[in-house]
Amino acid sequence: GDICEPDFIKQLFETEKIDIVLHFAAQTHVDLSFWHALEFTYVNVYGTNVLVAAAHEANVEKFVYVSTDEVYGGSTDEEFDESSPKRPTNPYASSKAAAECFVQSYWERYQFPVVITRSSNVYGPHQYPEKVIPKFISLLQQNRKCCIHGSGLQRRNFLYATDVVEAFLTVLKEGKPGEIYNIGTNFEMSVAQLAKELIHLIKKTSSESEMEHWMDYVKDRPTNDLRYPMNSEKMHNLGWRPKVPWKEGIKKTIEWYKENFHNWKNADKALEPFPATEPFAQPSGP
Repeated sequence: GDICEPDFIKQLFETEKIDIVLHFAAQTHVDLSFWHALEFTYVNVYGTNVLVAAAHEANVEKFVYVSTDEVYGGSTDEEFDESSPKRPTNPYASSKAAAECFVQSYWERYQFPVVITRSSNVYGPHQYPEKVIPKFISLLQQNRKCCIHGSGLQRRNFLYATDVVEAFLTVLKEGKPGEIYNIGTNFEMSVAQLAKELIHLIKKTSSESEMEHWMDYVKDRPTNDLRYPMNSEKMHNLGWRPKVPWKEGIKKTIEWYKENFHNWKNADKALEPFPATEPFAQPSGP
């Protein structure tokens, strides 16, 4: 089903005994959002409205809206906490920030028990290869170069998938209604560093010149935030901290893509430097 279909969603809540909602459903690929801002707005904002309204009507016990660190916009030094202002700089982040406002309004107006999470980049097995880590791994495993936007100096924080799952379980159990929680990690590296790390692990080289051979610098996104430093003290107070070290997480991830990349249909399209820009089917809208 589709969260943008009110009749389907209404029927789902009427026929299933749903007590908790974890709302992950969204258009999420930042690169794509520049070309398809309307589609992102429709799915992420309108779809969230449909879902939260149906969940409220069904009196669910908790509604967790999964947002992103990108709603804060970029920062070189200021660390974001949950009260920091939202300054999104791309259509994806803007749509997530707008959806947050609608979710939060259900707490303000009805005391409907919503919780919002904002997490760092997640990586691990099973991730579609449009995202940077699986994209670079898959390109290198096919003897193709990593395509790096702009300077490659943009830094990102990476959380292993099982750590973020533990965070969501913690929020489900301990998260207080009406609150926002940053799910972050101090582990951070630049996109260029990331490429070199993966080249070293997959191509078994430490030579700077050989590493450069596997790196292809391409035109940057229209905007590309430098960093998203987050303070996750609030989550730590609930008893959660990331556990999986980078070396362990990336090793498992590389092994998984070696064995499983071919199982995706048309995944090669996801490996282009920028996504294809054919228009989506226009949403019919409400």
